[in-house]
This record gives sequence, C-alpha cells and structure tokens, in this order.
Amino acid sequence: MSKYRITLDGKTYEMEIELMDGSAPVAAPKKDEAPAKAAPAQAAPAVAAPAAAQPAAGNAVTSPMPGTILKVNVSQGDEVQQGQAVLVLEAMKMENEISAPKAGKITALHVKQGDSVQGGDALFEIG
Repeated sequence: MSKYRITLDGKTYEMEIELMDGSAPVAAPKKDEAPAKAAPAQAAPAVAAPAAAQPAAGNAVTSPMPGTILKVNVSQGDEVQQGQAVLVLEAMKMENEISAPKAGKITALHVKQGDSVQGGDALFEIG
C-alpha cells in the first residue's frame, strides 16, 4: 500500500493506493535521492460506469447514487426493452442513464424532471 498526498482545486487529500495487478510495489525515493526518471505517461484507465440501478423489493428500480433527475424518457404505461434508457440522473456533474433491468411495462414513475434523489430511492417500477 502506498500513501500519496494530492492537491486538487486548492484542497489537499491523502490517499492510500494498493496495487492489485500482482506487480511488486515501487519504492518511493528517499529524500536525499533524486527521483527515478518517470515512465512515459499512459492513458488514464476508463472510468467505471456507475453501479446500475438495482431492482428493489418487487419491481421498483432504485437510484444507485444521490443526484438530480435531468430527463425522463418514458411515461407510465410505456413498454420498455431490457437495457433501454428510462431516465437520466445527474450525479457528480456526470449524466448517468438509468436503464430498464428487464423488458416490461412501466407501472409507476416515482420521479419527474428536476427531482433530487438519494441513493436507494425508488425511481420507477417495471412489470
């Protein structure tokens, strides 16, 4: 596990990073030593998609994180296909499509455009 301190927008954060790829950790240079020549920059890893909205008890689909509903693409009673984007949730300045976990009919919409939601709040129900 390596410890790092970073500053972002004037705020300092301390991080601990554990290598998970099986390679040996790289020792940090001692204060007296000159740092080793940096390896060429690699492309940043792709950001993992947010956790998919999960069906709750029954047929409700819940919000995976807190955010604001930017757009609702369906109406109550509409038929949807598995994977179809039902609504768009803005969280951490990112737009996240919340998709239907299965094909079916939208039996209830619990949110509308502009609503704020918390992680775990019911968004819609699919039957």
